[in-house]
Amino acid sequence: MEFTIVATEAPTAADRDGILAPLIAYNDRLAGPSGFKLLALLLRDQAGKTIGGLWARSVYDWMYVELLAVPDVLRRQGVGSDLMRCAEAAARERGCVGLWVDTYGFQAPDFYVRLGFEMFGTLDDHPRGSGRYFFRKRLDAA
Repeated sequence: MEFTIVATEAPTAADRDGILAPLIAYNDRLAGPSGFKLLALLLRDQAGKTIGGLWARSVYDWMYVELLAVPDVLRRQGVGSDLMRCAEAAARERGCVGLWVDTYGFQAPDFYVRLGFEMFGTLDDHPRGSGRYFFRKRLDAA
């Protein structure tokens, strides 16, 4: 088989699908179907515009919270905690073992600790002078 390697900073959805399809097929052969399922918890203003929320996916019995954003005017009012509790409830309904999330040192590591998450990994100097932290919360232990 002949091929070329092409670097691009503007890949298409078809490019992503071309990478994802053989990966899914390989993983399905080795581990069975992943049970991939998205979850979006949207914060909307009075006009119906999404102004923040939570974006997650469950794959192979764990839910990964990829994005959590609360607008400044709603911070420190329990909105982030409410979103995480809703995600945890959804993970339980889906039969997940737990949830995991990553955050930067300048964002909210202490927030996740207060919610019962434990750190399981770090990536130093990401960004330089700070770090990226990986947290998990097992649902069977909660």
